[in-house]
Amino acid sequence: MKTFYFFILLGLSIQVSIAQDLTFEEYNPTSTLVVEGEPILKAKFPFIDIHGHQYQMANQDLSPVVAAMDTLNLQIMVNLSGRSGTLLQQSVQNIKDNYPNRFVVFANIDFDGVGEDGWIEKTLQQLEEDCENGARGLKIYKSLGLRYEDTDGKRVAVDDPRLDPIWAKCAELGIPVLIHTADPKSFWDDFDSDNERWLELKLRPRRKRGPDNPAPWEQLIAEQHRMFKKHPNTTFINAHMGWYANDLGTLGRLLDEIPNMNVGIGAIIAELGRQPRAAKAFFIKYQDRILFGKDSWKPHEFPTYFRVLESDDEYFPYHKKYHAFWAMYGMDLPDEVLKKVYYKNALRIVPGLDRSLFPN
Repeated sequence: MKTFYFFILLGLSIQVSIAQDLTFEEYNPTSTLVVEGEPILKAKFPFIDIHGHQYQMANQDLSPVVAAMDTLNLQIMVNLSGRSGTLLQQSVQNIKDNYPNRFVVFANIDFDGVGEDGWIEKTLQQLEEDCENGARGLKIYKSLGLRYEDTDGKRVAVDDPRLDPIWAKCAELGIPVLIHTADPKSFWDDFDSDNERWLELKLRPRRKRGPDNPAPWEQLIAEQHRMFKKHPNTTFINAHMGWYANDLGTLGRLLDEIPNMNVGIGAIIAELGRQPRAAKAFFIKYQDRILFGKDSWKPHEFPTYFRVLESDDEYFPYHKKYHAFWAMYGMDLPDEVLKKVYYKNALRIVPGLDRSLFPN
């Protein structure tokens, strides 16, 4: 009998030890808070995802994507991964043949070759051809500023004057430029207990950068803003709220200074969900400048966006702990603001979208 109790006590001791030795990654308790509110699985109004990615659209069966879109009330997805040339043409043809009003594509540019004789002329010609073949905008990846080097091995800055003709051409063609510059500032900060992205950087260490890798965060963001200001006739959509969703005061001043800059909310809903009153005031003030975007095609994550934007719910979970270990709160946006964020602003900015899919 003593042996029996000994093993019971030993088992309890091991369980207690394991519980006490939990890591932060493992610690993810179920909240005991009892509050009203339910997940919102379908958006209140039909919406446009300005920041979608379908990397194989040239030969992809789009029917499963559309079926999932229908469950969400997602009427038009902007595929930012449209590529260029033949691949872009194939993607546009796939859309025309199957779902002509549910997708559009943005073209992309390969910045390898900056500095070569004739590079800018060939790039502009290709961009014109891509738009003639159905591209509705231009997507610039974060590799501009972070990775690309010119023919002399120097980093190509976001505001490199050799690229000015591209932004001017977009104004001439009447297409928007959706641009992602840099990443969250925390990726450049010290990897220590004060870093709010510590868990993300531990789980994905390749995202961590040194303070000057390849340039300070502040420098990269300043390059972007200078480029916006230099091309006031070009419409820009700053992806991820320009990484200022955690500093809406600064973002508001930037919107005031740069009237041709709009912002998308892809991948930053966790920042808005922890400051619902300030975020609501911001969305009301800048309701004509904010567009819905998700960034990754994971249908099960969209309800978090709907609930933050539409509800007044309190303390509900986010879908990725490593992005946000805090709870979300609803902004309870007015219907007219929701409509602008969900579809009206995109209809105004992106040419050729099917307006019949949306209410007035």
